Amino acid sequence: MGTGQKSNTPINPNAINALNQLKYETANELGIQVPPSDYWGDLPSRQCGAVGGNMVRKMIAAAEQSLIEQTVAGVRQGFAQGLSATNPSTVNIPPAE
Repeated sequence: MGTGQKSNTPINPNAINALNQLKYETANELGIQVPPSDYWGDLPSRQCGAVGGNMVRKMIAAAEQSLIEQTVAGVRQGFAQGLSATNPSTVNIPPAE
């Protein structure tokens, strides 16, 4: 382990359940059968790596989507403020889709 790294535990302890759920959903989507004992050590590293890699891919996609939504909301708000400053009676911005 690196000098500053203590462990691989999540920063937010409440995230453990969400990460476990994501792990099982991803394994199910990939067709990987997790043993009932919940012991992943008997699975080939290729399968475990595929689950982890796809989890990361999903988390990155969710973060990107969140950033897009935040940016769009900010642009809409700025646009509304700009329009209301010029003519407050004509502001009609459609809701986000």
